Amino acid sequence: MLKIIGMLSLMFFGLATNGHVYAAPADAVNNPARSEADRARDKTSKPGAILNFIGLKPGMAVLDLFAGGGYYTELLSYAVGPDGQVISHTNAVYESSTGEEAANRLKDNRLPNVRRVITEIDNLGLEEASLDVVLMVLVYHDIYFTADYWPAVNRDNFFRQIRRSLKPGGVLVVIDHSAMANTGMSAAQNLHRIDEVFAKQDIESAGFVFDGASEVLRNPNDTRTLSVFDEAIRTKTDRFVYRFIKP
Repeated sequence: MLKIIGMLSLMFFGLATNGHVYAAPADAVNNPARSEADRARDKTSKPGAILNFIGLKPGMAVLDLFAGGGYYTELLSYAVGPDGQVISHTNAVYESSTGEEAANRLKDNRLPNVRRVITEIDNLGLEEASLDVVLMVLVYHDIYFTADYWPAVNRDNFFRQIRRSLKPGGVLVVIDHSAMANTGMSAAQNLHRIDEVFAKQDIESAGFVFDGASEVLRNPNDTRTLSVFDEAIRTKTDRFVYRFIKP
């Protein structure tokens, strides 16, 4: 009898593949396969609210753009289920710092519906109309950041690639550190932040329709004057969360 109850519970909460339960967004955060380190990050990243805001459904194809170590990649994997697909993207710069974490997360086919891709921002290699969702977590400002290791990005080409890869009605979700008002893109260089009003207008001008915002990552105590890497504010920045639609 207990075995039958367990099987029914599994059917209720999701399907299992390779020992992992695939669940609706509200349950993905509670998947027992998640690491303690990821659970610790949940306190400041609020992934349950973010996944619900995105509007994920089983079977969706999702791009986690500049996925880093794969914190969101794993959550997306559980949320879209075995019939869905997650592309966990990185480039050479991110790979040098977070590649080992990402590789460990995915080793031994641990997340079988995830495909890891390493491409540069000027040629992402995305298939046309192949994605339901593109997620950009704390990386949008990098379009306007430059350094010896990060050449200037062709903004128009970047958004053209993203727009082309999304299906009609597809969703682009952007989360980033908010800069002081009326600073445009300037804070991206030294503070790794960006003016949220500028961001909304910028993304709309790239052919996307604004579809809503979430306040779940707001921090009114952030003066927006410190670098996001300053220990006084690290992981606690005031962050905007925007959702856009490809018409």
